[in-house]
Amino acid sequence: MDSRDHIFFSKGILGRHTNKPCRFVRNETSLPSTPRNTAYQCRRKSPYSVNKSRSNELLNKPKSDGIRSSIAKGNSPQICKYWINGNCVHCDRCWNLHSWFQGDGLSVLTKLHQHKTIVTGITLPVESDKLFSCSTDGTLWVWDCRTGQCVNVINLGDEARCLISMGSWVFAGMRNAIKAWNIQTAAEITLDGSKGPVLSVAVCNDTLFAGAMDGVIYAWRPSPEANFPFKLLATLNGHTRAVVCLTGGPRGKLYSGSVDHSIKVWDLNTLQCAMTLKGHTDIVTSLIFWDQCLFSSSLDGTVKLWAATQRETLEVVHTHHKQSGVVRINGMIDAKGKPVWFCSCNNHSVGLYEMPSFAARGRLFSKQEMRVIEEGPGRLFFTGDGPGLLTVWKWLPDSEPKTTSSS
Repeated sequence: MDSRDHIFFSKGILGRHTNKPCRFVRNETSLPSTPRNTAYQCRRKSPYSVNKSRSNELLNKPKSDGIRSSIAKGNSPQICKYWINGNCVHCDRCWNLHSWFQGDGLSVLTKLHQHKTIVTGITLPVESDKLFSCSTDGTLWVWDCRTGQCVNVINLGDEARCLISMGSWVFAGMRNAIKAWNIQTAAEITLDGSKGPVLSVAVCNDTLFAGAMDGVIYAWRPSPEANFPFKLLATLNGHTRAVVCLTGGPRGKLYSGSVDHSIKVWDLNTLQCAMTLKGHTDIVTSLIFWDQCLFSSSLDGTVKLWAATQRETLEVVHTHHKQSGVVRINGMIDAKGKPVWFCSCNNHSVGLYEMPSFAARGRLFSKQEMRVIEEGPGRLFFTGDGPGLLTVWKWLPDSEPKTTSSS
């Protein structure tokens, strides 16, 4: 990371402000409401190992004058695989992209290469200046947000499939358990109870929910006992196969997506299943609740929008089709206050779309699938991909120059 990256990384995260939702930002305007800062919204992670490809990669197309005109004409620009490996002989004459993204309004601040395999979780705990990331390489890395440097590496001893924070605690989903660290007291505990790998986690109503390979959702609640700060509250049974993703919604609801192709809606007051949604024909890989709609993605190559009906059920009001399986979705607000929806596919690219029009906004590229897309403060967001690369991005206003990294 060069000196400019240090400055950008520091300005994006360092500094506290009591009147803004971005807790480390100084001299930034307050961001509009997003899926992460609504009162009911769970913070969620559901990185699930997906090796299944639903279709062949799109054919390479010539470059056009811009991402909007290119996609409007039906073209699908591809990143140059030779440029990725540093040996493209065509240079500027190459018909494929020599860039990690196509579009405008984005900048790559830095790339952190320390993980060896898939990045499966990223979290920024409240009242902390540290960024945490975990991977299937069995490590948890702690980054100083002021410098962008690693300050600690924790050997987990096994694959970590998901990561989340609640208050001063950081939780990593492991095989048959959840490991937890208190960033204030340095206490380390293990939450037992789950059977099989924990694939997804969410925090709702001061309760930690974990979706496991056995199809069960486990719920822990804080306890006043010093030796047992979290107590297993309940187990939510209903899915027949692994629970891959979790998210929260309004009116005290928890949503879960599974390998059994279904989405279940849980009442957080009773911890009972209130509804089962069937619309996908493959693994439900990601869920978010945004602007009163539930977004769901699947390896069947679709993203579905579910809206409430007068009968108090949820029905599909729009289906967005992709030519590859979708492994992750997320929604954010850009530097201009516009909502943007991210759609990561298993063709190694992430499509960006303006909402509510679904107009193409741009594309991000990586060597392998981006399994994690996490919003940060100060117009920052983070992505983690298959080779273990953690990338720090920044939304740019029109007046700010764009910087890119080719490493």
